[in-house]
Amino acid sequence: MAGLAGVLFAILLAGAIVLARIALPEGGGAAHVAITSGQRDAVTAAVELVPFAGIAFLWFMGALRAHGGDAEDRFVSTVFLGSGLVFVACLFGAAAGAGTVLDADQPQEFGRHFSYTLLTTYAMRMAAVFVLATSTIGRRLGVFPRPLVLLGTLAGLVLLVVGSSVPWSELVFPAWALMISLYVLKSGLAGPRAAGPAPGPVA
Repeated sequence: MAGLAGVLFAILLAGAIVLARIALPEGGGAAHVAITSGQRDAVTAAVELVPFAGIAFLWFMGALRAHGGDAEDRFVSTVFLGSGLVFVACLFGAAAGAGTVLDADQPQEFGRHFSYTLLTTYAMRMAAVFVLATSTIGRRLGVFPRPLVLLGTLAGLVLLVVGSSVPWSELVFPAWALMISLYVLKSGLAGPRAAGPAPGPVA
């Protein structure tokens, strides 16, 4: 389940990002944006993909957490859960803001900047925290190989540091999700892990 949900999320989010970037190559934060009918259709399609991407991500996140079992680290798992939920909230907020701009007769500067900043700055920062937390959990529980953990750490740092300064950098997140999902599908580790042995009493 984690693998299939992650693949679906990666495809949907990557499709929404590609459509939005193609329609608005300079980004929604540009000083002046003239939207043609074709660009409006592309952005509308991207906005309509976002709710399904968010739902798939929630399933992906829940299945990954269940896969960790009772042996999960509560501190890192709290960061994992919180960053994932805030990411979805930011993603939905950015899509709602973009939809409001599209419904207006003329592109509204505030709405464009709000949606663009919420997606490329806040949502991607939360995605970075989610990637780093997932990589930490995978390393501590031994469910991810070392190269995958290192790639996850690198992806998280790129999302955290680069943010909106480099166009198309948002694709790092769905690429990472696809990589994790394919590994889970290949290894057959989509089911919940058994709880580890309880620690003995301290002398």
